[in-house]
Amino acid sequence: MFPFFSRSKMSDAPEVNPAPAKTQEPHPLDALTGGAFSAATSGERASRIREWLATQPAPEQLQEVFKELSGRDKGAARAVRERLDEIRRAKGQEAIAAEWADKAQALLAAPKLNIADAMAWQRDAAKAGAPLSREPLSLLKVQMADRVKVIEDLQHRVQVQREAAVLLAQRIEVLSTKPWRDAHAALELLRVDVARWQEQAQELTGDANWVSVEARFPPLLDASRTQLLVVWEAFQPAVAQAAAAAEDASAPLPPVPVWADELRAARGLPTEAAVAAAAAKPARAAKPKVAPEVVEKAVQVVREALTTLEKETAEGHGKASAGAAASLRAVLKVHGKHIDNVLEQQVHTALVAAGELEGWQRWSADQVREDLVAKAEALLNRPEGQALGGRKMQETLRNLRDQWKQADQGGAPNHALWKKFDEACNAAHKVVEAWLDKIRTEAAEHKAQRLALIEEVKAWAQEHAASTDWKGINRALYQFGDRWREGGHVGEKLFAELQPQWKQAIALAAAPLEAAQKDSLARRHAMIDEATTLGAAPTLRIDAVKALQQRWQAEAQSVPLDRKHEQKLWDAFRKPIDEAFNRKSADREKAATELSARDRAVLDASKALEAANATGDAQQIRAAVQALEAALRGQAQAAEAVATAQKAEAAQNAAAPAEQAGGGDAPVADADASGAAADGEAAAPVAAPVAPPKPARPVVAVRGDDRPGMKKDAPAAPGRGARPGDRRDGRPGDRDMGRGPRAEGRFGDRNDRGGRMGERPAHEDRGPRLGDAAFRAQRDAMEHAQLALKKLAAQAHGEILTQLLAAWDKRDPSQVPSAQDLGGRVTAPVRAAWAQALSAAPHGDASEALLRLEMAAEAPTPAEHIAARRMLQLQLLTRRNDPSPAQTWGQDAARVLASASDASSARRLQNVLKTLLRKQ
Repeated sequence: MFPFFSRSKMSDAPEVNPAPAKTQEPHPLDALTGGAFSAATSGERASRIREWLATQPAPEQLQEVFKELSGRDKGAARAVRERLDEIRRAKGQEAIAAEWADKAQALLAAPKLNIADAMAWQRDAAKAGAPLSREPLSLLKVQMADRVKVIEDLQHRVQVQREAAVLLAQRIEVLSTKPWRDAHAALELLRVDVARWQEQAQELTGDANWVSVEARFPPLLDASRTQLLVVWEAFQPAVAQAAAAAEDASAPLPPVPVWADELRAARGLPTEAAVAAAAAKPARAAKPKVAPEVVEKAVQVVREALTTLEKETAEGHGKASAGAAASLRAVLKVHGKHIDNVLEQQVHTALVAAGELEGWQRWSADQVREDLVAKAEALLNRPEGQALGGRKMQETLRNLRDQWKQADQGGAPNHALWKKFDEACNAAHKVVEAWLDKIRTEAAEHKAQRLALIEEVKAWAQEHAASTDWKGINRALYQFGDRWREGGHVGEKLFAELQPQWKQAIALAAAPLEAAQKDSLARRHAMIDEATTLGAAPTLRIDAVKALQQRWQAEAQSVPLDRKHEQKLWDAFRKPIDEAFNRKSADREKAATELSARDRAVLDASKALEAANATGDAQQIRAAVQALEAALRGQAQAAEAVATAQKAEAAQNAAAPAEQAGGGDAPVADADASGAAADGEAAAPVAAPVAPPKPARPVVAVRGDDRPGMKKDAPAAPGRGARPGDRRDGRPGDRDMGRGPRAEGRFGDRNDRGGRMGERPAHEDRGPRLGDAAFRAQRDAMEHAQLALKKLAAQAHGEILTQLLAAWDKRDPSQVPSAQDLGGRVTAPVRAAWAQALSAAPHGDASEALLRLEMAAEAPTPAEHIAARRMLQLQLLTRRNDPSPAQTWGQDAARVLASASDASSARRLQNVLKTLLRKQ
């Protein structure tokens, strides 16, 4: 605004030439980093550093660049520092990886690998931070897992071979109890099975990893081989000896008792049992037979063990079925000699089925365990945003461990899979531990808050011990309760300790309010008793009720109660008062609903009108309407008196014509007097007859001044003056009293006006007011009667039009309806013209006549005749003196009836006559 100020200040200063800017020398590391040190902004410098880091610079260069850049731009130096840390960690991990790789190679190179050592290597390497997902540890980890898997498979196959050996021995034992020919037939198949079993056992012992199998498995395999070979080597010679004895009777018998007895029977010799029985017959007294109780007990014990085994086998319990099979074998050793062959066969069948189930159960249990291991490892590898919380993780881990226990119950344990599962669960349990720590911290905070709240309630109770603001105290107690409920979660044990303290403190604070509420309840019950007394009184005292209600409201405003309890008390208080008011209202309504004689007459007439409406007869409906109107006017009981009064009035009018000219209102005055007398006698049991009101005189327009008093030959009608003080004879002191009547002036004689609205008809006496039931009944009956008459009129109108159109179609004038049926719009000449038109032969064109009829009825014209109608309208505009179509519609209808009948013309004639015949 004032530029000269700045110039004036600098006007004395000498001009100084600015020194040229000093050029900055490039940084030595600028070329190495691609211009990062000469970048203008921090973002550009960070971008160039990232581009330089992508070239994988040496650690020495990184250290030098970080040393120079950390003092200039820490944001750009962060990327360099992260790269250095990554290189440092990589070097540390390389050393750790080399150390654990050597340990793994040593374990793999050893001829005997312990599964526990392999699992411990993986666990300890992970704890030490070794990169198990990178080479070479990842490859060593896979090799270790494969080696462990092979060893576990060998151990599993040993168990399978053991069971197979037991089954083969059982088959041989079962064959030894059957005929020797069955055993001879199964000999080749058994030989093949035993040879295959020996080959599989040899493969197991010849495996390179056999030395790594746990120490308890090789003795199991050796014992199974020894047992099977002993049985097999005894079974083969016995079968061969039985076959030789069957061919040669002199050959020795086989050592198997069943086969020897069979061969003896074939040779005709007694069996060994018979010989033994004969030899022992003398000594029978010394050695008694087996008691039946012993046999029955043996059968019962064996059957119980057999039932248990079959049940466990059917339910698929591998471990339980193995125990049940062992129990059955032990029972069979003790009681096997006392059971029959059928039961023994069932026992062997159940043992075979249990052996097959146990092998399958082990495989199935391993499959379940592998699924559980996969689920446990996936707990920490969930997608981003779907990680489980602490409680959910705890429940999931608990469920997984329970499922593992169930899998162990159904088969032999698998220690390798258990270690993997346990490690995965322990890693996932860290989330649960963090959550539990958080819960404990929050519980401690919530405990402190609740203890502080208890102390606050105690202090508040001491402070407000003498207060009488019961509403404020109640509000504060509710607020304390809300704060206690929202105090946060604490453990059940801690809550059980805090809850009694809270109840004691809140009870101490609420004691004054509870005492006041107890006194208030006593007062309210007293008021309820008082209300009951007032309601039961024969006369309801409104003032006492109002005072009692005000006392109740004051009590309710001063001492608050529980909402539900207070509502129950209020209902009990208002119940007797409401009943008293309802009783009073019922008495009032009962008195109001008592029907009078006039209401009863109106109800009877309304019922008669409804019955007439149901008949559909117009004459009956009109007669019933007239009867109802007479009942409404109080004339139903005096119809004859009404007729007599009308005849007397007619005679009086004929006898005194002069009186009508001198004072036209005398009859009216008499009628008024008689009406007054009738009103005075309205309290009598039977109402006096009331004369029907005279119909209002129609107004007829005449030329000249036809106002009252303007005609010379007619006197002015008496009536009230325009103002309250105007009278015909005047009052003393009136300014016009001595002048006589005013001369006719511009507005005539104002004193002779009949009031502001001219002559008024006499006031119609409607009688006393109807009751509600009678009024509604007569209103509904009248409405139904009007609807029925309208419906009958429309129906009759349609029938007349149909009859007229039928007469036109048949050219029969005798079918033309009468003038009375056609209505007042059709005069006798018009009907005669229609009949004459129908009596002659059809002639002429009815198009113009139909157009005129449609114009008279203001009915629409078909689309094909609209142009003709417009042309006719233009022609009628030029004929000003011709009558309009509305005046000549009768003649136009005769012209239409004189023409030939067709469907289109009949429809058009029917549409226009519907309207024209209804017009009044």
